[in-house]
Amino acid sequence: MKKFVLVLLMLLLAFALFASGQQAEESEKSVIEEFDWRMFEGTNLVACFPNHGHYNAAIDAGVIEDFEALTGINVEIDLLQYIKMHDKQVLEMTKPAGDYDVISMVVMWKSEYAMANMIQPLEPFFEKEYLQVPDYDFDDLIPAYVEVTGIAGGENIYRNGPGANLYGLPFGSETSFLVYRKDLFDKYNIKVPETYDELVEVSRFFKEEVPGMSGLTMRGASGHHATHGWLLHASPFGARVFDENWEPAFTSPEAIETIEFMKKIVEYGPDGITGYTQDEEWQAFLQGDAAMYLDASVFAGTARNPEKSKVYDKLGFAPHPKAKTSLSETGGFGIAIPSNSKNPEAAFLFMQYLTMKETERKIIANGGAPFRTSSVNDPELQAKYPDFIALKNQLVNANPDWRPIIPEWGEINGPYLGVAINQALTGEKTALQAMQDIVAPVRAIMIRAGYIK
Repeated sequence: MKKFVLVLLMLLLAFALFASGQQAEESEKSVIEEFDWRMFEGTNLVACFPNHGHYNAAIDAGVIEDFEALTGINVEIDLLQYIKMHDKQVLEMTKPAGDYDVISMVVMWKSEYAMANMIQPLEPFFEKEYLQVPDYDFDDLIPAYVEVTGIAGGENIYRNGPGANLYGLPFGSETSFLVYRKDLFDKYNIKVPETYDELVEVSRFFKEEVPGMSGLTMRGASGHHATHGWLLHASPFGARVFDENWEPAFTSPEAIETIEFMKKIVEYGPDGITGYTQDEEWQAFLQGDAAMYLDASVFAGTARNPEKSKVYDKLGFAPHPKAKTSLSETGGFGIAIPSNSKNPEAAFLFMQYLTMKETERKIIANGGAPFRTSSVNDPELQAKYPDFIALKNQLVNANPDWRPIIPEWGEINGPYLGVAINQALTGEKTALQAMQDIVAPVRAIMIRAGYIK
């Protein structure tokens, strides 16, 4: 009898557990089924996007059409060269009612936009239960990308911390890693560079010993691109734009050492490198003229594309080499909602759709860049895309503070730093003289803005 009671109790417990599990499963299923994707049906959204590899991959993958079919929302894309987006966006976002509902912003604009109340904090949208896309999993977004693309307004202005808010989501975000010609490295039995000294030596070898080949390709054009090139290497060398008191620090030994490294790359890199923008930097590698590329990780999708790359089947990927540190850049693009958007809630739904897991996989398959931890860590994707392994290893050293994204950065970036760095690279001035010459005007900007008292 006792045995019968015990068996009966066990059966009842098993049934209860089964029923509970089934109820939870049905509850979860009902949440997904009950989410109203068509709550904004008939709405017209206008998005300002860059003519950029990741965004082009999203458009070509059909995710805009998929969103329109799912929601009944019409989406118009204003596709611009990214260098032209800033002025157009500011013009629209400072009107009483602008044309844009969603914008893509280069991360260096986020603090300017946030501090001027041109874009909306996203926390209030995430707090509205009816707007939360099921299984969105915000915490799966790569943390360094979230911070650099979307966090602004706190005590650190452009970093996470007290008073900061979320203004954007990563979409087209990046860190940096090394892409190299595996066929040539194998042919000449060359070790993949792990340090900056090795990077210089390998660049020298290819330029001097392999006919028709150069070493590392790099951005060097006067203005924004030269600044980017310098900052990319300044972080590993331990150089900074400002010290802890916001005083210009670009005449420090580390800052000058960074320029001296770049001058060696000019010597061993492709001809004309001091005029290279990102496009020329990319093409030098894609066309087979350079043995190495060290810059934005979003390049990988293009490098793997046989329609755009002559070396698509000859690629190797490795982490960013080490100087004093292994720190790499974090940059690229994020998406945000203008404060004067006519349809902010529909815009938020669109942003979630673009950045949810299922959509990300479609974009990756079409050559776009991953922005979720789960994708970078996925063994199946790593087997298909070897760059994901290098990316995973590099993300632990991704540095959200590799450049100071303050609202005044646009005044400093191209007009002063970018000009001075290019002058040093072309030999117009010594590295120290070029950087010394811009200390006073940059310091004046920082005094005017209230950083230096």
